Amino acid sequence: MAFASFDSKRGSAPMADINMVPLIDVMLVLLVIFIVTAPLLTHAVKLDLPKVSSNVNELKPDKIAFAIDAQGQRFWNGEPVSRAEAAQRFVAEGAKPVQPEVHLRADQNVAYRAVAETLGDASKAGLSKVGFVSEPERP
Repeated sequence: MAFASFDSKRGSAPMADINMVPLIDVMLVLLVIFIVTAPLLTHAVKLDLPKVSSNVNELKPDKIAFAIDAQGQRFWNGEPVSRAEAAQRFVAEGAKPVQPEVHLRADQNVAYRAVAETLGDASKAGLSKVGFVSEPERP
C-alpha cells in the first residue's frame, strides 16, 4: 500500500497510480453487509389493529346575541334584561367549559357608558370572546 518505493533502481519518484486494493476491500465488506441485512428488512409481524374513526369531536361554542338600543335597554338573544340580570347570565355562561361567543350590537346613538358596562360585566365573568357587530355603510 505504499505510494513510493525505497528501491534505488527506480529512483525516488512517487507512484502516480492509486492503489485500488483498499477501495475494493471496503466495497466487498459493504456488499457482504448489505447481503446479510437485506432479508432482515423484509421480515414483518402480522398484526390486526383496531379500526377507529378519525373525526374530531369539536364542541362548537354557543353564540349570545347581546344588543343595546338607543335608550340603553339591553337584550339577551332578543329578550329584554336589566344590567344586573345580564351580569348574572354572563357569570353563568363564563362557568361553562366551552365559553360562548358574545356578539354585541349597539345602536350608534347609545351612550358609550352602557357599552363599557356590558364589556366590563363580560370581562369580570371570564368571557374573552366578545365581538362587535356592525352594518356596512350603504352607498
